[in-house]
Amino acid sequence: MGNKSAWDEIALGEVIKIKHGWPFKSEFFSEELSGKPIVVNIGNFRYEGGVRFDSTTIREYRAEYPREYELTPGDILLVMTCQTAGGEILGIPGRIPDDGRIYLHNQRLGKVVVTAPERANAKYLYWLFLSPEFNRELYLSASGTKILHTSPNRIADFRFRLPPLAEQRAIAQILGTLDDKIELNRRMNETLEAMARAIFKSWFVDFDPVRAKLALSKGEGAEGHQPFGMDAETAALFPESFQESAVGKIPKGWMVKTLGDLVDSIGERVDATPAKDGERYIALDDMPSHSIDLSTWRVGSEVNSSIVRFRKGDILFGAMRPYFHKVGLAQFAGITRTTTFVLRPKKEALRHFALLHFSSDDVVDYATTASVGTTIPYVRWDALGRCEIALPPDSALASFERAATPATELIGLNGEQSRALAAIRDALLPKLISGEIRVRDAESYQEAGT
Repeated sequence: MGNKSAWDEIALGEVIKIKHGWPFKSEFFSEELSGKPIVVNIGNFRYEGGVRFDSTTIREYRAEYPREYELTPGDILLVMTCQTAGGEILGIPGRIPDDGRIYLHNQRLGKVVVTAPERANAKYLYWLFLSPEFNRELYLSASGTKILHTSPNRIADFRFRLPPLAEQRAIAQILGTLDDKIELNRRMNETLEAMARAIFKSWFVDFDPVRAKLALSKGEGAEGHQPFGMDAETAALFPESFQESAVGKIPKGWMVKTLGDLVDSIGERVDATPAKDGERYIALDDMPSHSIDLSTWRVGSEVNSSIVRFRKGDILFGAMRPYFHKVGLAQFAGITRTTTFVLRPKKEALRHFALLHFSSDDVVDYATTASVGTTIPYVRWDALGRCEIALPPDSALASFERAATPATELIGLNGEQSRALAAIRDALLPKLISGEIRVRDAESYQEAGT
């Protein structure tokens, strides 16, 4: 299996240095994106490693700054401040994506500069930074109590066994291949969800089937096209004109109903003690922003407060501001805290129609306006349930349910596969990094990139 003695014990400072970020001024931040450079923040990092600019708040910078703090795709940043007592995110790495945007190196993040590329491979070091030993060392040496801090010197002092360069590349490729598949699943899920949302918007927000028929009846053939995701049989389920209503113009024959007419709120609280280790527990932190994917979960033993049980097919909705945009479809049974509404569709044909209504910007805005409380604003179900919507006939609902179900089922399957791949990756990581498992014929692994 190879000779572990060939690995040299070194300090990180022998092969890298850590560069501090720039203190960008918050008054020049903007969440309205116009193409200006993006300031990388700790909130953009995943706890398991990597960045998530697609699902977290990103802010661009609208002022001058030193150009040396512009980042290059592939640059590795380390989190140097953690606001949790356990220091879980100290040293967590993230790589700057190659997506055409300019990213800026913010304070409290350390940029990794490899000073000895003939000895250390940057892609390998990324996985070293994700090892439990690295995080533990930074946690034990951190300063502060409520907010923990590490420093370039503490990072440089971390000692480890460095494999030969060929083996570093092989380890990085093995772990990176698993990570690439997880990322591919994530992007596929984004595409599937975008398609479901596009159909929902076309049919039930923009009323494209009705507009197309109306345009055709007026001889406006340019607009009389087949709506997105719809065949002629489905198009026949929609009327040819509009009517006035309490929520504006809606297709003729449709009714104005409320969100409470679509779902029941399951308010039964259960003491935390019945939770089993094997039960799937979803907290608000686990629910991604602006995404219906609920494949991230923990074990029931981690919850120590009142819970609500949910079934497969239930809709979860964050009940506290600013978490109203956290809405997802449960692909399994489990438990959640009472800070999340568990919403059960009144009938099968309403599931995806209700889901995409609850995750729409209009409902998020409604919940924000209807929220009460000062310290922790929240929305009551009796207020949220009164939000009015246009309800199509059962035939159109059933057709949309058939169109959307395959996408959300595949989203669930991809999420489960990614979770299994992540478990394999996380099990291999410490064994490969420590040398407990060695890579045969490491020289045969060809490095992709630098």
